[in-house]
Amino acid sequence: MVQDFTFNIHRLRFDENYHPSDRTRLTTNFANLARGDSRQENLRNVMRMIDNRFNDLARWDNPMGDRYSVELEIVSVEMDLAFAGKNDSFPLIEVLYSTIVDKNDSKRIEGLAGNSFSSYVRDYDFSVLLPDYNKDKSEFCVPHNYGDVHGNLFKSVVYSPAYRKSFRKLPVICLSVSTNRTYHRTENQHPVLGVEYQQHDFSLTDQYFEKMGMKVRYFMPANSVAPLAFYFFGDLLSDYSALELISTISVMESFQKIYRPEIYNANAAAADCFRPSLKYQDYSNTRIVYDRVERTQLATAQGKYTEENFIRPYHDILEQWSASYVS
Repeated sequence: MVQDFTFNIHRLRFDENYHPSDRTRLTTNFANLARGDSRQENLRNVMRMIDNRFNDLARWDNPMGDRYSVELEIVSVEMDLAFAGKNDSFPLIEVLYSTIVDKNDSKRIEGLAGNSFSSYVRDYDFSVLLPDYNKDKSEFCVPHNYGDVHGNLFKSVVYSPAYRKSFRKLPVICLSVSTNRTYHRTENQHPVLGVEYQQHDFSLTDQYFEKMGMKVRYFMPANSVAPLAFYFFGDLLSDYSALELISTISVMESFQKIYRPEIYNANAAAADCFRPSLKYQDYSNTRIVYDRVERTQLATAQGKYTEENFIRPYHDILEQWSASYVS
């Protein structure tokens, strides 16, 4: 019986010179932007968007609105396959890590790991397993123990020696809110995260992240037009500094304006009772080129790759390990 797995962490700078590696999921936010004729302009523009949004939220002692810039690294976590007698590894997840550059004080401030979240196994679960499971069913449902293996693999990563050696804090992941849920504005307001929205009927994504050990809260920061979903361990409001939270907001809101402009680049802010929709037409496009249809097609292709190279060969080992896993 495998007691636990070993993980290797690699970092790669994300800037205008970034090129996706052969083992990077091409559906990932950052990888998708770094392809095609507009790749360098895309990357330059998105980094400018991130810096501008960061300074917009960090206004104190920042009269010119240019005190800070954000540097990003792609953090790739690979799972060692030595447990199966293989001298190889599988690209398990990718997240982003931010570093805040304070140009006034000439210092670098650690940001957060997480932000975006990319997972080959999640591609398999959502784009291969679920469609196959529901093919002949009259009502949508999920398999027994859906997301358990992925959730336990993720917890095994963030509690591993490799992760603890690389990062001071557990990750915060920031995603779009669900288009099939309704969110209600509350009176609660955080100085950085903004106004809190709530909904108590968790989406499938919310439930999936719960299997990963993460809780969720929904906040709409100042000058935003829609709430974001923040997935976290511990206490989101007290475990992280203002600048750490701003780094996550500035990075992920910029990505969402590109990928879901109908929601995050809308010309009117979310109402008190808000149901997001990708059919909304009153929005502005960024100048950044992105193919949403291709991204969906790639998710299925990469889910099948995971099935062939990871799920099927190691299914019994993974299931047995997951059933006895304790974080």
